[in-house]
Amino acid sequence: MKRNYYIFSSGKLIRRQNTLYFEPGENEYPVEEEITEGIEVDDSEVEDDDESEPKKLPRKPIPVEDIDSIYCFSELRFNTKFLNFIAQKEITLHLFNYYGYYSGSFYPREPFVSGRLLVKQVEHYQDIEKRVDIAAAFVKGSADNILKNLQYYDVRGKDMSPFIKMITNTLTGIKDVCTIQELMGIEGYTRSTYYTAWHLAIDKPIQFSKRKKKPPDNQINALISFGNSLVYTTVLSEIYKTQLNPLISYLHEPGERRFSLSLDIAEIFKPLLTDRIIFSLLNKGIIKEHHFSKDLNYCYLSDQGRKLYLKEFDEKLKTTIKHRQLKKSVSYRYLIRLECYKLIKHLLGEKEYKPFKIWW
Repeated sequence: MKRNYYIFSSGKLIRRQNTLYFEPGENEYPVEEEITEGIEVDDSEVEDDDESEPKKLPRKPIPVEDIDSIYCFSELRFNTKFLNFIAQKEITLHLFNYYGYYSGSFYPREPFVSGRLLVKQVEHYQDIEKRVDIAAAFVKGSADNILKNLQYYDVRGKDMSPFIKMITNTLTGIKDVCTIQELMGIEGYTRSTYYTAWHLAIDKPIQFSKRKKKPPDNQINALISFGNSLVYTTVLSEIYKTQLNPLISYLHEPGERRFSLSLDIAEIFKPLLTDRIIFSLLNKGIIKEHHFSKDLNYCYLSDQGRKLYLKEFDEKLKTTIKHRQLKKSVSYRYLIRLECYKLIKHLLGEKEYKPFKIWW
């Protein structure tokens, strides 16, 4: 199984023949490791790309065939030779800023293209009834998984019944919705109601009354923002492995400079990935006060805090469950790919789309 690679130190990513190397450079914000998350590397002494000035450097070879995506959380340099190589190997590169929040992706040319599917994606976007049907499924799938999280804590002595009732009552109105704006209203209400229950799910006292993104103003908002960006980029990487076009979406309006279909599908998996990871990290005492930094009204995870979150996130993606229909074990990551396949079948008129729902 291919893995994600996470880079935290400043330096340079280079290609030497058929191998990728990370070459550490001067780092204004030193951290303990250059590359993390299950990577076994040996120091290698090789010549620099500039053959006129050979020199020995502490480079870290990265096995190309083992890479699914590369996540960069530091100042890095790379050239077109490197980008052409990872495009050839169908590797996506996700970039994050100094605060650990998503900046953008290098998205190689799609290896799987289908003119027929592209036409169907556009048709379903332009036909408001078809678009609302798909968007409603995303909202329903997200809400069902939110309810599953609330029910989990409800049976463990945390009284979530008022929140469960409010969300359940709201969902009864989805069948009568005719516009995307109405669906966004239902989605927003569901999330805000859900967040008011977090003080019960999280054992220690928390300062969290509402979701604030730009910028996150407290520890919970910082964790949500970081987690959601990881889910978004993971969904994008899985869309890349299918024939779907990530620019054409249904719940979120397609716009400039974003892969909006990733936002749509990510809604379904945030309760399983972002939210459950946050509950686990805080309730187990893995993430603590000193793992956050504050800059004026901006709250963000430190490098060490991000590493702790990423470790949990990567383990979660590798977690397997027995799939009810496939009758075999699949990883959480592959559940996202299956969601893409289900959407493709819906768009092609083969099978109605039913969103993923946590069953365990």
